[in-house]
Amino acid sequence: MLKELAGSVAVVTGGSGGIGRAIIARLGGAGAKACCLDLVRPSDGSWWVETNVSDERSLASALDDVNTREGRLDILVHAAGISFDAVVWKTPAAEWDRVQAVNLRGAFLMLSHGIPLLRRAGGGRAVLIGSINGSRGKFGTSAYSASKAGLVGLARTVAREAGRFGVTVNVIEPGWVRTPLTEKIAREFTEAAIGETLAGR
Repeated sequence: MLKELAGSVAVVTGGSGGIGRAIIARLGGAGAKACCLDLVRPSDGSWWVETNVSDERSLASALDDVNTREGRLDILVHAAGISFDAVVWKTPAAEWDRVQAVNLRGAFLMLSHGIPLLRRAGGGRAVLIGSINGSRGKFGTSAYSASKAGLVGLARTVAREAGRFGVTVNVIEPGWVRTPLTEKIAREFTEAAIGETLAGR
């Protein structure tokens, strides 16, 4: 299956983060060219286009840059994500909006501007990195969980719209993954997440 990725061109939003870096490394190992779209330059020196995923002009320009350089675009991955942790009545509207802008608006913008490029290449794949908390909810993560739940509805709809062009859209819902994002979360939330695992770690 991985051999099918050889020669493909991919973009990964949030490619400087923990999950994004792993995806880029895996794509590269399979022979694909993967570009990191992020505000932060990746520490490993991989291909990077400075991008604000919540800004339409910035993201559209980055996708066009990659497409122009390589002459095609085959894979879109939205791994960019931020969180604000507090119960809903202690979550400022500005923080809610900030989380939605990166996690959900960013996915919309990537699909909106990226799918036409996939169509020009004859089809492709779009993958949105969701979260188990988007399906089940989690105490103290209303903004984050809502944004990840939104990815599911977005993907299901866009899959119906783009399938006839050979474009598939899927959501992956990881559980708790040790990344710079989760390392910043209050210890009480980390301990609660560990307590919910079968392995206890």
